[in-house]
Amino acid sequence: MTVWRVLPLLVLAGFVVGCESTDVPRQTRQANPAPVQVASVPPPAPVLPALSRTQLIPGLDVAPETAVPAPPSDPYGLVRVGLLLPLTGPAADVGQALLNAAQMALFDVGDERFVLQPYDTNGTPDGAVDAAALAVAHGAQVLLGPVFSASAKAVMPQAQAAGINMIPFTTDPTVAAPGVFVMGFLAHEQVRRIITFSRDQGIERFAVLAPATPYGETVVDAMSQVVMQTGGSLTRVAYYDQTGENLNDVVRSFADYDRRHNALLAQRATLESRTDTVSRVALRRLERLDTIGEVPFDALLIPAQGGRLTEVAALLPFYDIDPGRVQLLGTMVWHAPGLGKEPALVGGWYPAPSPDVNAGFYSRYRKLYGATPPAIATHGYDAVALAAVLGRTRPERPFTSDGLASPSGFSGVDGVFRLLPTGLSERGFAVLEITRDGSEPIDPAPTTFEASQF
Repeated sequence: MTVWRVLPLLVLAGFVVGCESTDVPRQTRQANPAPVQVASVPPPAPVLPALSRTQLIPGLDVAPETAVPAPPSDPYGLVRVGLLLPLTGPAADVGQALLNAAQMALFDVGDERFVLQPYDTNGTPDGAVDAAALAVAHGAQVLLGPVFSASAKAVMPQAQAAGINMIPFTTDPTVAAPGVFVMGFLAHEQVRRIITFSRDQGIERFAVLAPATPYGETVVDAMSQVVMQTGGSLTRVAYYDQTGENLNDVVRSFADYDRRHNALLAQRATLESRTDTVSRVALRRLERLDTIGEVPFDALLIPAQGGRLTEVAALLPFYDIDPGRVQLLGTMVWHAPGLGKEPALVGGWYPAPSPDVNAGFYSRYRKLYGATPPAIATHGYDAVALAAVLGRTRPERPFTSDGLASPSGFSGVDGVFRLLPTGLSERGFAVLEITRDGSEPIDPAPTTFEASQF
């Protein structure tokens, strides 16, 4: 079996790592390496500003213990962490980015007892099951990954049978369960942040226009809950086909355009039948309008991205939903360059990790690997850094459910986050506003969960 070892990739203040095969070319290396101890070295200087050795939020080392079965201990006193990633297959680029980020965290935070054991899932549930079986056989005490929800669900029975907790990188909340802590950016947390901020600005009436997809339905469900919890009202919900074929008709109906346009025509007819000066002045004003009457909402959430988002945004003023009067809201899928080219989106609000917090990670990653990582790569860093910190501060029982679900949370490269006993996670997002040239923060991310009033 091919053995992976850590070799220097680039030099940054001494050491940086790359994962290569020792006896075959990279493109032909075996899918599942045997576990080897990765020798730790002093971390590069400077280390990342978030989740370094000492930046765990106070409270981790005093989290209460309950009668939770301890994961298996290592006979040699090592802390073994299984990393389940799609290193081959269609999502190999995502898996490699996560592995790159994990290796950054390894040398930033890991000590000489920390062993990172990567396994290839091939991006499939069957591959994930095989990878998890190897990880368990090789003594892994916690599983980081897999990436996809179907793979995570397939692995859960193995992890539970072995008494091992999991931290999958999926954003699917249905994966969450006691002992299965979802690390991804959850839609409910994004909706909670943007709706809470909007309510603080005095907005009361909300609407949502979503694609008829599982993601769209998840956002609408979250919207219904959060709006009710914050004392607002959800006045209108509409879905459009994910192909966009019926988008024009849906937006037209959503805007109540025909009724409002007919009301305008009727008002014009009434005024045209009059000859007084006031009626003539009013008629001239109506000539500049397409409709009369307001829509029954003050803010509109659009959980779409890319070309579909700009298509929806362009239809809104066409059907007389004025972005100057209706505040447009988004989710993290809005966190992309170039949205300001669509005038209707300028001024829109959406939640995202604070760019001031994770800028250091992205800069370092680009210098090390020559590319900009996908957003999910930060989860690879934070998960490994969290495991390394717990392995050092809780050497006897590092990965119990109590330890992972610390109420105080942790400080990561995307800001504060905490894992809940239910398996869900909470995060502290900033609120950004779209400008013509990009986006800028208009409400900072909380630095502790006490400050965020969770």
